[in-house]
Amino acid sequence: MARKVRALDRTGQMKHAGTLSYLEPLDTPKRGVAVIDALAEMIGRAGLDVGDRLPPEVAMAATLGVGRSTIREALNRWEGLGIIRRRRGDGTYLTAKVQSSGGPLPIMIRMEGEALLRLFEVRRALETATVRAAAIKASPTQRVEIARLCDILLILVDRGEAYISADAAFHDAISDATGNPMFGQILARLNDALERSQESPFSRSGFGLRSFPHHRTLSDAIVNADADRAEAAITAIIDSIEDEIRQIIAPVTAVP
Repeated sequence: MARKVRALDRTGQMKHAGTLSYLEPLDTPKRGVAVIDALAEMIGRAGLDVGDRLPPEVAMAATLGVGRSTIREALNRWEGLGIIRRRRGDGTYLTAKVQSSGGPLPIMIRMEGEALLRLFEVRRALETATVRAAAIKASPTQRVEIARLCDILLILVDRGEAYISADAAFHDAISDATGNPMFGQILARLNDALERSQESPFSRSGFGLRSFPHHRTLSDAIVNADADRAEAAITAIIDSIEDEIRQIIAPVTAVP
């Protein structure tokens, strides 16, 4: 058994050595960004796919000529985006496809956008069930409160003022109206699931503004106990946001 384990270890080391051959020492002050670009390039050139294991952190750090903490920080970002999964005592595995930038769009922004699309695939199923349950189960008092919070939200959006807290309050009220606290808890965890950089276009105040006209439709549907209309409204909201994400990360076609 020991011989077999050693043989497997040697096979893994040989494979990692081949993967590491696609890394070169970095010489740039923006090492955090450069590391992410270099790792993505390595994965693409080595042909690594979902389920494949990355080389050890210490080996990647040594090959790039950076500290292990720099590699760990880059991998932490990827883990927060659902791109990798760490298995204690085993290694780091790819859980999503990674491609090099291949264009003017920074690779981290494209990865954030792709991660958000995966997140909204989950949110679509959950939020559809949430708004249907709210439309059916909300009490008269809760329906009035949802309408009031929608008014506040849309006023702030129309004025160009900060609206994130008001948006959260509106959606929290809808979750509360389901009578099942698990809806709100899971949605809250999903909201916190992805780490986004401060310079990310998905963090700016203008992101998602196209979806707000549908919030009124959603509010009215829940107030009127119309589950089908509420589902159509939340679908329109998510469709709008997903379309905006795709436009941001779409490849730029050069004009001849």
